[in-house]
Amino acid sequence: FTLQLYSGYEYNEALQVRLSELSGKVVVVNFWASWCQPCRTEAADLETAWRAYEESGQVVLLGVDYVDTEPEARTYMTDFNLSYPNGPDMGTRISQLFNRNMGVPETYLIDQTGVLRDIKIGPFQSLVEIQAFIDPWLIER
Repeated sequence: FTLQLYSGYEYNEALQVRLSELSGKVVVVNFWASWCQPCRTEAADLETAWRAYEESGQVVLLGVDYVDTEPEARTYMTDFNLSYPNGPDMGTRISQLFNRNMGVPETYLIDQTGVLRDIKIGPFQSLVEIQAFIDPWLIER
């Protein structure tokens, strides 16, 4: 898939990111919405995780804003000081690729070879839980 990104939330200065371009990295795809109260539970910890993993270049966190409006999404991203790449799921196109039907938040982990390896339904409760979701896939396989 290709995710068009919100201005100010680019990946490597690009306004879109293609999953195929992220080969060799662990990709964490987090579906969220500004109207989703449980999403607020995990937002700060996701940002902390991104800041911890970003420098290594081994992990890419992509925020996919689900059934939302840009003004509300921008307020949410500002409220939580998000810096990782985020973009809208126009027409739920990306959600449909993941066969999502449980609501938000939902998080998907794609390994370095592009294989879906793990799914988290509902919010992460802590940074430690996010790290436990990602870290096993950073070990050379």
